[in-house]
Amino acid sequence: MDGNYPEPKTLQEAIVYFSDPQRCFDYAVKLRWPKGKITCPRCDKARHSFIKTRRIWFCYECQKQFTIKVGTIFEDSPLGMDKWMMAFWMLCNCKNGISSVEVGKALGITQKSAWFMLQRLRLALQDKRGGTLGGPGGNVEVDETFIGGKARNMHKGRRQKMHNIGMYKAKTAVMGLLERGGKVQTHVIGQRVGKTMQQIINDSVMPGTWIMTDEFQGYQGMSDNYTHLVVNHLEKYVQGNVSTNGIANFWSLLKRSLGGTYVAVEPFHLFRYVDEQAFRFNTRKHGDHKITDSERFQFAMSQVFGKRLTYSQLIGKDTDSLHHEATGAGPEQVPF
Repeated sequence: MDGNYPEPKTLQEAIVYFSDPQRCFDYAVKLRWPKGKITCPRCDKARHSFIKTRRIWFCYECQKQFTIKVGTIFEDSPLGMDKWMMAFWMLCNCKNGISSVEVGKALGITQKSAWFMLQRLRLALQDKRGGTLGGPGGNVEVDETFIGGKARNMHKGRRQKMHNIGMYKAKTAVMGLLERGGKVQTHVIGQRVGKTMQQIINDSVMPGTWIMTDEFQGYQGMSDNYTHLVVNHLEKYVQGNVSTNGIANFWSLLKRSLGGTYVAVEPFHLFRYVDEQAFRFNTRKHGDHKITDSERFQFAMSQVFGKRLTYSQLIGKDTDSLHHEATGAGPEQVPF
């Protein structure tokens, strides 16, 4: 990093730091190629030349240009990296998230561009590597919540429709698994189906774990690999060491962001917002160390590579007919 400008620790410092194009470029290059060996994202070869004035490389193997954005969530974006860095910093570190309206105002771009930008950034925050929770003697809390509008805020016709089909069927179910002292995993499951939920537990939780749930019947009859402990919420919320208060805390954070910041989220995109909140929750601390905003941002930036989301994919349309071939250095694109 630039010796005259120490690594940013606050949003104000980040704005100053990333406002310099060269410093911003060096920061991104160091994150992408930490060992200093720059390779083409298309052919993975290291024979290239660098055009300093445009901050792009020319690969001698595949005979194409590439920028720092190619092969990342930033690919083919006309926005400069200073704007991307600021949006990412705010998304990672604002506890209740940040709306596309606010990002648009802060960066001087349209709300539509800001919404697309934030959805691409949420892709980087997703952790789909899986892994297993718990283990012999470990405790994992399992619970589900329902996301949807409140009946008292609905039009009379829609409220009556919800009453007719039932509240649970009118909303979207989200399942969460929280390892005490560890991380949370989330799954948007649509409807609360016991078979689906038990399969998620079998795939995500190590044998020998103590599974703590409420009285929902869908959890009954789980594999003999677990010790299933139940707390009946009709009677109490804590019974000795058995409770689901930890995962309930995560649900309160999620609903605060959905109801207060984002206001209305389509079920089609819900998983993106759930993953965003899970990222912030899982990066609060590492052991006894409280993770700083700067460390959280660096970790998020380390996950932008090898991921891509086009606008056509985002809105669920055919990418072949609506999106041009990615070049990484098109005439309309800001190379960096």
